[in-house]
Amino acid sequence: MKKRKAMTTEKARFVRTEGHKDALEFALSLGLKNDYKNDPQAKKDVIDLSGDSYSVKSGSKRWQIFLYHKSRFETDDAFQSMNGIGQILIKCIELYPENFKDYQKNKKFYKEKLRFLMKELLEKFQEKRRVRTFLGKSIFNGGEVNYLAVKHDNIFHVFTYKDVISAFADNLVITNSKARSKKETSEQKVLFKYKGNNLGELEMRNSGSNHYKEVLFVMNKLKVLDLLFEKIPMKKKLNNKVLLYGESERKIGRWG
Repeated sequence: MKKRKAMTTEKARFVRTEGHKDALEFALSLGLKNDYKNDPQAKKDVIDLSGDSYSVKSGSKRWQIFLYHKSRFETDDAFQSMNGIGQILIKCIELYPENFKDYQKNKKFYKEKLRFLMKELLEKFQEKRRVRTFLGKSIFNGGEVNYLAVKHDNIFHVFTYKDVISAFADNLVITNSKARSKKETSEQKVLFKYKGNNLGELEMRNSGSNHYKEVLFVMNKLKVLDLLFEKIPMKKKLNNKVLLYGESERKIGRWG
C-alpha cells in the first residue's frame, strides 16, 4: 500500500476555494444567481430553484468524502443504526492510545490489533443493504442530498442519489487491503473495488498529532466515473455545461 502524504493547510484551503468556485459555476449553469443557496455545514453545495440539492465534486484524482472523529459516530443516529458499522468504527478509534507519541513507539502492535476490526467491518459490508446505507450516508447524508454533480473535462455530469447508490451497491467488490512488503501490515483498510481497481478506501488516519484517531473515507474520481458512465446512461444535454444521466433528466431544469 502506498503511503499517502498528509495535505498541508495551504493545499486544503486551495481545494476548498476551488470547490466553491466549481459549485458557483454549476449553480450558474442551472440558472441560479451569484447568491445561490448552499449549506456549508452539510453536503449541500448547491440548491436549485425547485429546492433540490447537489453535492458538487471536481478535483483531478481523489475526493475526501469524510474525515471524522469518534464524536461523529457516537452522536450521528445514522451511523449508530448501520447494523454495527458505526460501533466498529468507534472501536477502531478507541484501540489507539490517547497520546500520538505512545502510538509511534509501537505502531506494529496497534496495526496488528486493527486487523481484527477491519475484518469485522468487511463482514458487515458483504450485505448490499449495508453498502447502500453507508455510502448513502457518506456521500448524500442519507438522501438529504438529491444529486451528485461531477465536473470532468469542464462539463458537469449529474446523477441521482438513487442511481449512484444502486450502481455502487450492485457492482462494487469489497475487500481488505493486503500488505505488499514486509514493512506493511495487511487488513488496514476496507477497499471498495471496481474491475480490480480501488474506487474507495476506508481507513484510520494517524498521520500526525493534528490528524490522529480519525476515520478517513476517500474515493478515486476517475474510477467512480468509470463505473457511473458504464452503468448509468446519459439521457439529456441540459446545456453546454451540464449533462443529465439516468433518472436525473426527469426533473432537473423543469422547475417553475
